[in-house]
Amino acid sequence: MATKTLQMMAKGPSVDLALKPLMKCKLCLCDYTLDKMTTLNQCSCCFCTTCLTQYVELMIREGCGSPVTCPELGCPKNGDFQDTEIARLVPADLLQLYQQLKFDREIHLDPTRTRCPKVQCQAVCQIEEGDSRQAASVQCPSCHLQFCSICKESWHADQACQDSQPFKPSKGTDDGVLNNEDTDAPIKQCPVCHILIERNQGCAQMMCKNCKHTFCWYCLHDLDNDIFLRHYDKGPCRNKLGHSRASVIWNRTQVVGILFGIGLIVLVTSPLLILASPCILCCICKSCRSKRKRNRPPSA
Repeated sequence: MATKTLQMMAKGPSVDLALKPLMKCKLCLCDYTLDKMTTLNQCSCCFCTTCLTQYVELMIREGCGSPVTCPELGCPKNGDFQDTEIARLVPADLLQLYQQLKFDREIHLDPTRTRCPKVQCQAVCQIEEGDSRQAASVQCPSCHLQFCSICKESWHADQACQDSQPFKPSKGTDDGVLNNEDTDAPIKQCPVCHILIERNQGCAQMMCKNCKHTFCWYCLHDLDNDIFLRHYDKGPCRNKLGHSRASVIWNRTQVVGILFGIGLIVLVTSPLLILASPCILCCICKSCRSKRKRNRPPSA
């Protein structure tokens, strides 16, 4: 009797482990049980909790308040992390930092709101609707400070705010806004969200960390749809990308290879789908007929 009990105890854990299904994490490519995996609510993508925690912490510290997106590169639904999901992965202080950065980002992108420049106040102030590049008087509702909407200095009705601008333009402007036309300027504004960006090295293809817009540093041309970087083949920005010609050709070869592979897969699978379509339609019709028969009221 004691021998049978020992045999059952020895076999028990192995049977339990065999019954637990394993899933592969798409980030670390390791297999884990379901209790160590986390599924995103918006896109249903699944990753191990350890990888997701490290990913979310990095995105909060480097994302400047941008939404934390699904780490899968080809996510079909482009899912975002909800605040409740982030709260389960990171400590409370990091969650508070993320919410504060997200709120500051919303204020920065809103042309009708700004923060009070007084360090002890930092209240949210409303700006009258109009041209965001024109200076306007703003009064803080908390400390009643009256300041300029552009340079954040005390309101100057009859003076331009060029002298009080924290970053002086390279080619003097009348409204005190940074001049993005200076190709050699180390600091420029994003063409979309107008956040200040500093470039000290690297290529001329820039991506704004705030709004994810891709543009050319020299002429601010839109590069979101220029996957082959043809912008640097002609015009004033020719050969100014910052990479060697061989690396550019290799990048284009990779893009062409990916597009050719996708086209080949579509070309191979399309005849199979056409041949299988009658069978699929037949199965759908049979299922619909069976449902109708089950839902049909009995005859009297």
